[in-house]
Amino acid sequence: MVAVTLVDTARHAMCTDLQTRLIGYASRVGTLPTPTQVLDDLCAITASSLPLSVLGAVRLPLKSNDWESIQLGKSMFLHRDLPKGWWEEYGTVAQGKFRPLLSLAKSSLASQTWTEVRRMLAPIGIDQWVYELALKYGMRDGLTCPVGGRWAVIFWSRRDLSNILSQQTRIVIFAAASFAALRLEQLASLNVDRIGSRAQLTPRELAVLRLVSIGNQSRDAAEALGLGKETIRSHLKKAQIKLGASNRSHAIAEALRQNLIP
Repeated sequence: MVAVTLVDTARHAMCTDLQTRLIGYASRVGTLPTPTQVLDDLCAITASSLPLSVLGAVRLPLKSNDWESIQLGKSMFLHRDLPKGWWEEYGTVAQGKFRPLLSLAKSSLASQTWTEVRRMLAPIGIDQWVYELALKYGMRDGLTCPVGGRWAVIFWSRRDLSNILSQQTRIVIFAAASFAALRLEQLASLNVDRIGSRAQLTPRELAVLRLVSIGNQSRDAAEALGLGKETIRSHLKKAQIKLGASNRSHAIAEALRQNLIP
């Protein structure tokens, strides 16, 4: 009983120290002059208290399928202690593939460990590539912190983090990561030409997509909006073209990924 109490006391003290240091980081990160220092200072804190190192931070593209627009040093910043060779192989293997961790970050506000995401999505076949590649470089687990659906600050670990990171610890890490992303946004001086733009759908096109996305047929959407069925089909076709979709289902999926419809 005494041993358990001592362990709990030590764990509480470590957690309190981590929180204090991360809060201090959040208060001064706005003065850090370079992206490298923003990531270095954050990693120095997390790695000293937890088996948790910074992988990097990325500004997510507006278009869900526009991952190739991400540029190292402009919209993607990597920490220097990242396992050597991982990023180069990631860039080669990732082309044309589903990126579960980043895709989830675009639509989520919750910090998820890679292990938890894998359990939730239960990937099979080719969709397991990102986890297999991470393991190849000794990255057993990680933590992805999405910030406003536009940034993701990512950590990695050689251990399973599910039972290591308490909810309280995650909240403080997420807060610090959010401040890091805000500072990187200022330092990157990103512009629209570099990161792309959303598809410009009309209010009627969006209304039709919303109705069809919840199971309405064209005739149902026509009745609900007071339009003809051919007009509904025309709006769907235009939306499909603007979204770069191959069919109606693909158009709805793209609109949802880009947060154009609820």
